[in-house]
Amino acid sequence: MAYSHTNSKGTTYYLHSNGRMFFFSKEVKDGALDAVPAGYNVVEMKTGMLVLKKVQAEAPAAAPTNTESAG
Repeated sequence: MAYSHTNSKGTTYYLHSNGRMFFFSKEVKDGALDAVPAGYNVVEMKTGMLVLKKVQAEAPAAAPTNTESAG
């Protein structure tokens, strides 16, 4: 079964792949995917359009800085 996602406007879209390109369609077509690829999240734009966005690796925590003044 193809992966489906309903946007905030109530429209259901299905995830597809054409090689390395991912896209959403209102109909199930050739190239439909069963799940979101690893390392990606579904994001809804302001217009209601769905896109896949790569998950950002968390940056290592910065070393704490000493903000105390001598004195």
